[in-house]
Amino acid sequence: MSETPQTSAVAASDADLLAQTANAVREAGSALRERFGEVVRYQTREELMRALAANDDTALDILRPRLTRLRPDAGWVEDELDGGALPPGEWWVVDPAEGNVNHLHALPEWAVTATLVRENQPVLTAVHLPLTGETYTALTGAGAHLDGRPLHVSPTSDLGLSIVATSQARPDEDEKVVRRVGSSITAMLFDALVVRAAVPATLHLLNVAAGRIDAFWQFAGARADLLPGALLVTEAGGRISDAEGRPWTPQSQSFLAAAPGVHAEAVATLSR
Repeated sequence: MSETPQTSAVAASDADLLAQTANAVREAGSALRERFGEVVRYQTREELMRALAANDDTALDILRPRLTRLRPDAGWVEDELDGGALPPGEWWVVDPAEGNVNHLHALPEWAVTATLVRENQPVLTAVHLPLTGETYTALTGAGAHLDGRPLHVSPTSDLGLSIVATSQARPDEDEKVVRRVGSSITAMLFDALVVRAAVPATLHLLNVAAGRIDAFWQFAGARADLLPGALLVTEAGGRISDAEGRPWTPQSQSFLAAAPGVHAEAVATLSR
């Protein structure tokens, strides 16, 4: 008898926390939108890194105090490029400017994300697209939503009729990973209807969750790239695995999110 009220209280608490997290990413997104519009010129890698950091700091100045107040005991992932498992407990995994390079180039594909991870499982996530005003949210066991409307992955069951997507390897990525990305794109060009390749990963995963594209894959990758979208896709009814079809964890060397009807075909293509 004591377990049901306890479970309900936790669920209600997480739902309230998600709403407040969504407000925080919207506020941070508004601050970044004020900085958007002109191409930011840079001539060296050092100038590029300073410009990226300026955007990150603008959003983090809002996100860090807001999210810390919500969960004072939760850890904070300092580097959005980190990968691998987290220590036990709760952690905020935040990408203050997902698609930061696009922002600097006055391209529209960027977002602000915040995900609460509990015992290495994403519990809730909020992703805000400041240029459209859209906010995507997901809560474990409660579904994925776009501004309150439920999201559902595509019913497609034929990879040959599917739009699929991948993300670019980082400039300093291992050569084997870069070559694997290239060969996977070639394989998908033979098997899928349309192949899209762009950054950031999160925006592709939003589209998988919303049923606009049918599969997304990536090799390597950081927690902040994949955790928000992984939860959104799962809660929208999609399947998550590594590229070989095994269960995905933040330690995995590859990632695949797909509509259930094309998941097996996508695994077969990527495994060639």
